[in-house]
Amino acid sequence: MAEKKTAIYDESKIQTLSSLEHIRKRSGMYIGRLGNGSNPDDGIYVLLKEVIDNSVDEFIMGAGKRIVIEIKDNKVKVRDYGRGIPLGKVVDCVSVINTGAKYNDDVFQFSVGLNGVGTKAVNALSSYFRVVSIRDGRFQEAIFEKGKLVSERKGSSPKERNGVFIEFVPDEELFGEYAFNFDFVKKRLWNYAYLNQGLTLTFDKETFYSDKGLYDLLKSEVGENIQYDIVYFRGDKIEIAFTHTRNYGETYFSFVNGQYTSDGGTHLSAFKEGLLKGINEYYKANYSGQDVRESIAGCISIKLKEPVFESQTKNKLGNTEIRSWIMNEVKEGVEDYLHKNVDDAKKLQDIIVRNEKLRKELSEVKKNAKEASSRTRLNIEKLRDCRWHLHQDPRHAEECEASMIFLTEGDSASGTITKTRDVRTQAVFSLRGKVKNVEGEKRTIIYKTEELYNIMKALGIEDGMDGLRYGKVVIATDADDDGYHIRILLMTYFLTFFEELVTSGRLFILETPLFRVRNRQEVRYCYNEKERDKAMKEIRGCEVTRFKGLGEIDPKEFGAFIGNDIKLIPVTADSIADLSKTMEFYMGDNTPERRDFIMQYLLPEEEV
Repeated sequence: MAEKKTAIYDESKIQTLSSLEHIRKRSGMYIGRLGNGSNPDDGIYVLLKEVIDNSVDEFIMGAGKRIVIEIKDNKVKVRDYGRGIPLGKVVDCVSVINTGAKYNDDVFQFSVGLNGVGTKAVNALSSYFRVVSIRDGRFQEAIFEKGKLVSERKGSSPKERNGVFIEFVPDEELFGEYAFNFDFVKKRLWNYAYLNQGLTLTFDKETFYSDKGLYDLLKSEVGENIQYDIVYFRGDKIEIAFTHTRNYGETYFSFVNGQYTSDGGTHLSAFKEGLLKGINEYYKANYSGQDVRESIAGCISIKLKEPVFESQTKNKLGNTEIRSWIMNEVKEGVEDYLHKNVDDAKKLQDIIVRNEKLRKELSEVKKNAKEASSRTRLNIEKLRDCRWHLHQDPRHAEECEASMIFLTEGDSASGTITKTRDVRTQAVFSLRGKVKNVEGEKRTIIYKTEELYNIMKALGIEDGMDGLRYGKVVIATDADDDGYHIRILLMTYFLTFFEELVTSGRLFILETPLFRVRNRQEVRYCYNEKERDKAMKEIRGCEVTRFKGLGEIDPKEFGAFIGNDIKLIPVTADSIADLSKTMEFYMGDNTPERRDFIMQYLLPEEEV
């Protein structure tokens, strides 16, 4: 065997990058993911958030009640009317890491951006970045390209109000071809409005403003799908709202200093504990948390001087010292509301008693199901598990978060994925065919249907989302009528019984190529007819293959489609307000209504 050559490692190989060069080279450390704008967590939205966060921080400190946002041709403009950056520090504040006023409690008390990185990341990851600060009739402007300063100017501007104006264009060299989804942007702006009562934001000829904070937020999410009026409480550093809906499961929206913590954290755990304690104290009972929280939709927002997040993207709060005071304030707020609203208190108790009864019925069904089968989490037929699982080991958080399970259509597709998967982070569960349509069914159906039971056990979500074993749950079916039907049935299953899997952004659909266009020199994979037609024009003497199913793709080829360049379409729900009505319409027993709907919107074949 030939001896493997070792690369020369000496002083010449040691590199020192500037702070902004490091951000460009290791962008994932600062903004999480790049993406193309098709997912609300993609990097372009993180850049927008970082800029708006600074403007919101000004509002929190009592300076500036209005923020104007504009996006056109991928150029983002944000104008606030706060205090403005001190003119002598404009360049440093947007280009030098660990520079800013967020460390000074006198200037910023409850800021999201405490690490002095946010705006610098926007600067570094933009092909064009311009900042203008106006203070007391004077202005300072700086323009950068890919983090490098290209021009500065200053002067007088007596008619301009104090504040900061920033415009930037995310760099296509890094992000590739991307586009902003205005619905994602508006969702973020509404959250800013709900969390900052009195703040006005404008974007795309729309105004975002809230009078009642989290009450308005929860109302927008659940609509009329409630069993009693929304419970609302606000303290100096905490705000909560909750109600019970007619859906299964638990749904939560948690925030720290205006930052949406999609993975919750200690503040959300303390909210749940305080809620349970407050209810048991009021009713002089000992209800279980499971019975109290089943079908609940809740929000919590806190202000914290020194938040500790688990990553730069701030999805989960880690502070442990806050648990006690949050729990006590929630408990007192819940008790106070129930004492003042006796009718709602009676409705809430009826819901808890009903949940308790249903849980005991379900428990009996569970017992019978387990006695009739020797199934266990680690011996589930058709499951090919992976090594790493979500929250398995904090020392390997990245591998745990990267874990995913593919729900595949039959043995053929699962065989292809199993041969090419990363056994460390990718598991495969093979479906036997079409799962049962569970719309309108009780939760007991899961324990009476082996396939549904095995999916739940494989994911580890029988006792709630805290047990979820994978960072992503991926539906991987063929792109044909049967495959689409299975997708819909699986989405119905999750949305009906495990809604939080969707609302937490954990459910995806795997997108694989429909066509392969190739000649002897080049191979190109196409995901739609438009890409196919373009490839056919550009590749001379090509042959075209149409993949009818995942099992038809050679494992050697398939590996590229579930590796670093995997294409995942997130399954999202704009709100849970009309979810039950929507599910009932599309998946319920109203066949005549659905048939009329299809006939009304059916396109002639030549238009498809």
